[in-house]
Order: sequence, then structure tokens, then C-alpha cells
Amino acid sequence: MKPLFAIMRMIVSADPWAMARGAALSVVVLVMGAALLGLSGWFITATGLAGLAGIGIAFDVFRPSASVRFLALGRSAARYGERLLTHDATLRALAVLRVSLLRKYSASDAHALARLRSEGALTRIISDVDALDGIVLRLFLPAAAAVFAHVIVLATLWWLVGWPVAVVILAGYALPVALILWHLARRCLVPSARAEAHHQGVRRAIIDMIRDREALILSGRLAERENSIIAQEGAARSALGALDRNDRGAGAALSAVVSIVAASAFLAGAALLAAGKVGPAVAVIGFFVALALAETVLPLRRGFVELGRMIGASSRVYAPSESRCDPAPVLMDDNAPLLEIRDARCNLAVNQPMAVAISGASGSGKTTLLMQIAGVLPADGILLYGRHVRDWPEADLRDVIAVVPQRSALMAGTIRENLSLSGPVSDDPIWQALEVVDLDRTIRARGGLDMVLGEGGAGLSGGQAKRLCLARALLRTPRLLLLDEPTEGLDDETAARVLSGIRRALPGAAIIAALHRGGDHPMFTDHVALRS
Repeated sequence: MKPLFAIMRMIVSADPWAMARGAALSVVVLVMGAALLGLSGWFITATGLAGLAGIGIAFDVFRPSASVRFLALGRSAARYGERLLTHDATLRALAVLRVSLLRKYSASDAHALARLRSEGALTRIISDVDALDGIVLRLFLPAAAAVFAHVIVLATLWWLVGWPVAVVILAGYALPVALILWHLARRCLVPSARAEAHHQGVRRAIIDMIRDREALILSGRLAERENSIIAQEGAARSALGALDRNDRGAGAALSAVVSIVAASAFLAGAALLAAGKVGPAVAVIGFFVALALAETVLPLRRGFVELGRMIGASSRVYAPSESRCDPAPVLMDDNAPLLEIRDARCNLAVNQPMAVAISGASGSGKTTLLMQIAGVLPADGILLYGRHVRDWPEADLRDVIAVVPQRSALMAGTIRENLSLSGPVSDDPIWQALEVVDLDRTIRARGGLDMVLGEGGAGLSGGQAKRLCLARALLRTPRLLLLDEPTEGLDDETAARVLSGIRRALPGAAIIAALHRGGDHPMFTDHVALRS
């Protein structure tokens, strides 16, 4: 429950004044509702008695009727203001939560970020954030408003009618409602979490089916995959059915409590009337107020039904980053090579300024080896300055190594913004890097560094996007540059110019390139063929 309360505090603190005003209006809505029904009951009873007594013409109907109208209109206005303020504050809080999540994930190491690349992880994050708006809107705020409204209404009843009526309503609502809601939450924890898990499974399965539709059609397994999704959807509906049954059962139990409390309040008022302590019109106020207080407890069901989903979502979203001690300083062996690979695929020692071309059949593990050297994938037997790559602090490792993978990683924005992700860079070094990758003339002709790219680098061809990523890596001046198919999508002449430019831009760096062609370029001083 700690993550749930932590998320609740964060949502409330995002815009506390708006949330406080919304909470106050929630209490006003409930109090006005009780006052409206209580006054209406008193008014109807009083006018009936006045008519029976033959003094109806002398009875003042204007002020009570005006009060009824005021409470009805005021309740509607307060409800509108409460919805406006609390929903706006919650949406602001969720925006803050999304930014906090982005900051947390951006500070994660490469292993954690690699786990977030799957569609399942992304859809899970989106669904979890969407579930968290219910913490305040359907759980905390209605419960707090109900407590305050009961205190105000019961204190007023104590003063107007008498303590027996107030005590009967308090005893009738407090313990039974708490037990019903506790039982509801306990019974809904598992099916709520199960329904969310099945819905996530359906989303992932649909994404996988769409992505693999051609292979599924050719292998004749499309119907099988559809049946699997339908079965998972059925499991989700079954869990939702259990939630619905629990919800309806709790609703029936709460309605029974309301009826019993209203009857008890009516009898308590009748006892006061028989004792001559109150008049008939005042004696029925407790009955109508008890009915009105149903509005404070019945809406609580939805929040407790979804409690399991909220707890699961808050535990995943809140989950603090793994506590780490301050990283120990990098103890490098001065006599060790810059990079040493002791692997079944190859044995290799790399020093500056070596340039190694790695070749091998498709599927032999060239890309995997580069990702292991970069610390993105776990590996044994890969040492950097005599220390296992896995033992390097993330920041220190990125100061030494830069990697340009096959898949270009560009964002929507200007060329300057894409080349300044690791920090601000002046224009001169940027143009020099673009010249190295033979992209400077293209960029100048299309608007310069303020040229805007679309999502994922849309606006550049595949080869141009690859070279732009290469320019970004060159701006970091790493000691070890890893290139995965750097000449892919380039003609032979352009590929030769780019490779020569890389060597000129980083004359002292070690370079390791996995490639199918271009390994005979003069830049490469060593050639390694991976063993399968």
C-alpha cells in the first residue's frame, strides 16, 4: 500500500489548492444533498399537518420553497465546480507523473532501457498511468468527502432533532459500510489484477499478430492465433464478471444498510415525538437525511472494486530505481588493452588506434557482440581496460564507448536538436561532423541545422539517417567507436568517403565495425571472422 499512498500524495501535491477547493465542493455537494432532502421532508410534513389543522393559509411556504430551490441550484453548481477542479487537478498531476516517469527511465542504465523497448512494456506503462487517476477521483476524494459530510450532517441533526437520531444514523452507517467496503476490496483484489493482466495480454497478442500476420498467414496459423486471443479475452471477461458480481453484491448490501438506517432513524424520531421532545415535522428529518446520506456511500464501490488495479499500477509506477551506492572509481589496468574479448566466437585484443573489421555469416552474432561490448547486453569475457564491462558505472562506460547500431535512433525535431542529445554543441563542430559523414551539402541545401525532421527521422533516407546518427557519435569523440553495418544503404564511393572521414575525425580512437562489405577499406588494420 505504500506505493498507493505515495502516488496519492504526489497527485494531491501537484495542484493542492485546486484539489482542496474541489474537495471542499465535494463536501458541499453532499451536505447540500442531505439538507435538500431533509428540508423537503420537513416542508412536506409541515404543510400537510398545517392543512389538516386548517391553518394552511397562514403557513409560510415561500421561504422553505425558496430554500429548496437554492439548495437544488447550489448543489448543481457545486457539483459542476467540484468536477471541474478535481478533474483538472488530476490531469495536471498525471502530466507531472508522466514527466517524472520519463526522467526516471531516462536515468536508467542500458539494460533497463532495453527492457522497455517491447510493446508490452510500453502498453503496460500507458495503462498504469491511466489507472492512477482513480486513486483520487474514485477512492480518496469520495471517501474523505463522505467522512466530512457525515460529521457535518450528524452534528446538525444532533442540534436540530436530538442525539438519538444522530447516534442511530452514525452507528448504522459507520461500521456496516466499513465492513462491506473492506470485504468488497478484499474480494476484488485478485480479479481486478487478473482482468488487467489479461487485457494487457490481449493487447500484446494483437500487436504480435498484426506484426507477424504475413508469417502467420503463410504458415496457416492465423486462425490458431485468433482463437488464442479470443480465449484470453474470455478470461478477461470472466474476471470482469467476477468484479461485476462483487460490485452488485456490495451495492445490494449498501442499499439494505441505507434502508435499515432510514427505518431506524424514523423510529428514533418517532420515539422523540412520543416523548414530546420534538414536533412531527422535525421528527421525520432524520429519516430523509438518512436516505440522502446514501449518496455518500454508494459511489465508493467503484473505487474499491478497482483497488487491485490501482495497487498494481502504483507499485509498478512508483517502484523506485534500484538503490545503488555511489559507483566506485574505475580502476583501470594501465598495462591492459583498451578492449579484450575472451569469447568462444573470437579472441581479440584492441588498442588505440586500431580499426577492426568483424565479419561472419548472417546470424553469427556480430550485432550481439557489439551490443555486449557496449554494455547493452550482458556478457562474460569482455574487458575494458582490464575490467569487465558489466562492472563499469554507466556514466564512465558511455564516456569511453559510443555505438551506432543498425537501427537509426532519431527524433522529431531539428538537425541541431538531434545532434545535441548528449549536450549543447556549437555549430562549427556539427558542420565538421556532417562533412565527415558526407551529409553537409544535403543539410545546407535543405535548410541547414534548423531543418525539421519528422517522427523517427522522417525526411531523410535510410542511409542519410544512418550517417546522421554516425555524426552524433563522432561529436562525442569516444575512445572506442562501435559501428554496426556503417556502409549499409550507401554506394561504394560514398561508403569509402565516410569510412575515410571517420578515421580522420578520430585519429586516435579504436574502431570496431561489423559489416558485410567494405572490410577491405584501408582504414581497417585488422580483420576478424566470428566463429559460429
